[in-house]
Amino acid sequence: MAGSQRSFVRVMRHHLFNPASLAYLALVVAVLVWTGVDALFVEHQDASLAGIWAFVVTGPTSWLFLMLPGVLPWAGVVVGALVQAAVLGAAYHRLSGRLHHHRARPNGA
Repeated sequence: MAGSQRSFVRVMRHHLFNPASLAYLALVVAVLVWTGVDALFVEHQDASLAGIWAFVVTGPTSWLFLMLPGVLPWAGVVVGALVQAAVLGAAYHRLSGRLHHHRARPNGA
């Protein structure tokens, strides 16, 4: 069991700490900061829809949490961000491995 937990942590670290995943997570944090600033410091005559953007940038995974009660939809934003970042990281590693493989091949092969 401990070996499978270590390998899961290693795989997640591998998929989350690369340029694509980190750029996506930075975008999510920027949107959350913007949403927080809008909610706390900007007065609106009507309701603000700035909070919707947190679900847009972390969808479709976060959309699965929208019907849950209380603050659980915001947990969906966190889960959605991590899932999307892991998928982007896997795609990044897959594509960068292919690009590296093609560059390493001799011209005549």
